[in-house]
Amino acid sequence: MIVPITVLDIIDILLVAFIFYQLYRIIKGTAALSIFIAIFLIYLFWLLVKALNMELVSSIIGQVTGVGVIALIVVFQQEVRRFLLMLGNRYMRNTRFTLKRFFSNLDENILAPVLVEELVAAAVSMSEKKSGALIVIGRQTRLAAYTEEGQIIKAQISAELLETLFFKNSPLHDGAVLIEDGLILAARCPLPVTDQFKLPPNLGMRHRAAIGMSEHTDAIVVVVSEETGRISYSESGILREGLKPNELRNLLLAEKVW
Repeated sequence: MIVPITVLDIIDILLVAFIFYQLYRIIKGTAALSIFIAIFLIYLFWLLVKALNMELVSSIIGQVTGVGVIALIVVFQQEVRRFLLMLGNRYMRNTRFTLKRFFSNLDENILAPVLVEELVAAAVSMSEKKSGALIVIGRQTRLAAYTEEGQIIKAQISAELLETLFFKNSPLHDGAVLIEDGLILAARCPLPVTDQFKLPPNLGMRHRAAIGMSEHTDAIVVVVSEETGRISYSESGILREGLKPNELRNLLLAEKVW
């Protein structure tokens, strides 16, 4: 008997494949990947015993699987958050105006390049001097929760101020600088560190904090390595290393956060 395959069946298969691929991208390199593989194998075993009409084993595994949905949400809480943030980020990135910008008196077409140039100039200067830096740029997620142990600043963005904050003898050089609504919101802020365990050994705490922050929020993070002076960029848990000034500039200009 030939089972007819319709266009909807093909779309259904492609959607499932896309979801699994995006899920793999999010959890690869983390302990969650091993857990997911184990759960998938248990599910395949359940399908096998069900097909063989082994009712007792099938019912036990079925009950465990039913209860396990709640456990999965708890175990994969961070990964679910990252997946939803990724979807939300793509939607918001394609939305040109938000209500905040609609009522704002600032011209974003004029303001954005000015702020980006200040950030790029600061990153390049600190890269040449090998001054470590960790700069978080907020998008939709508010950053106030990460300022509790830091120092509130609320100042205009300038390359000189950013370099001063990250100067080695400055009392505010440890931790991250948070930027929100086109202003430097706070400095010396601790950030959550990623739990990915397959990262290159050369990545220090700044880079791990940058990845962690981009996993917990939809913020983008710029990092300058104190050891090598290399500029990196983290978004949605993915770190891009060794950026040139023009590459950093283009990435920042593409973000509608200014």
